[in-house]
Amino acid sequence: MQYRTCKASGNELSVLGFGCMRFPPLGNEAERMVLSAIDGGVNFFDTAYFYPGSEKTLGAILKKSGKREEIFIGTKLPLPMCKKYEDFERFFQKQLARLQTDYIDYYFMHNITSMAWWQAMLDLGVERWLAEKKAAGQIRHVGFSYHGSGEEFPKVLDSYPWEFCMIQYNYYDENYQAGKRGLLAAAEKNLTVFVMEPLLGGKLVNLPKKAAESFRTANPGKTPVDWALDWLWNHEDVTCVLSGMTSTAQASANMRAAADFAPLADADLAVYADVIAEFAKSFRVKCTSCNYCLPCPKGIDIPARLSAYNASFAQNYFTGLTMYVTGMGLASRNPISAHLCNACGKCDAACPQGIAVSAEIKKIAGRFEPLPIRALMRVVRAFMG
Repeated sequence: MQYRTCKASGNELSVLGFGCMRFPPLGNEAERMVLSAIDGGVNFFDTAYFYPGSEKTLGAILKKSGKREEIFIGTKLPLPMCKKYEDFERFFQKQLARLQTDYIDYYFMHNITSMAWWQAMLDLGVERWLAEKKAAGQIRHVGFSYHGSGEEFPKVLDSYPWEFCMIQYNYYDENYQAGKRGLLAAAEKNLTVFVMEPLLGGKLVNLPKKAAESFRTANPGKTPVDWALDWLWNHEDVTCVLSGMTSTAQASANMRAAADFAPLADADLAVYADVIAEFAKSFRVKCTSCNYCLPCPKGIDIPARLSAYNASFAQNYFTGLTMYVTGMGLASRNPISAHLCNACGKCDAACPQGIAVSAEIKKIAGRFEPLPIRALMRVVRAFMG
């Protein structure tokens, strides 16, 4: 494992961090993943109040293994749920209980989207509360995760003595949200920078054939994941890249990539341009499968539908259609069609990527369920009983 220094604390953080949003619920596989990552040198684990079961699972594993003092925990205050000053403490105490710890190493203000949104928290007194927690040693370092525009990011940077931040960044999204300008601005302020969505919710793993071939031709020994992670580690201002690993095999592969990383040559960097151009042709909706849009009032698995839609362009229509009909439960008694969407707007408001989700769902319904295919689906369902 390779390490980079946290500018605020002097802590040596593994260049690969464990993003716990997508890992499996408490069980043997989750425990194997966490412990193998720690044994492999990963020392930063990122979770959040909003991630279902994540804090509780991580806390139970660390308690059972006695590994708490070997790692740094990052978790996040659920700002959208904080309506009054007392809420800060209420949620924080619940997080300590879930994680079975009495302090948090890196505490993020979660999902800041604009200075106005953060100002609302300042008006509630969050700065005073954070000062009290730091003085008591219950919060070691304070930062924020960001999902807003590039224009708002510098305002948030200047609004509080932050020690670190988390931005979405990858070779396809170099100028999205905070982007490269945000990365450089944070570095100028000596902030430690954590990167989320390095694989764009897995979209940079299963690339279109021509894009994958470009990487394979340049270096047959590297996977698309290796290329994506290397691009980030090649930025000296990126401290820790958070990967949402979902299996022990993925964790092992990512740890190998972290250990093997070496600065990229100019010839390597040139390959990304070809991949980006090819990928852009097929990646229609920039969904990262974060699941913030769920639950849908109509029961639609929105990320799965968007993934099928993208696959119908990236691979082929039949692949996307197969994913779609499987996901909708065609053979079940009550299949959940995208046509059920009534554009209530709940998903639009919740999406941290700013996607007009309900409008995309209508496009998906039109692409996968035109009248001839809807008729065929009825025949298939009748045949299956």
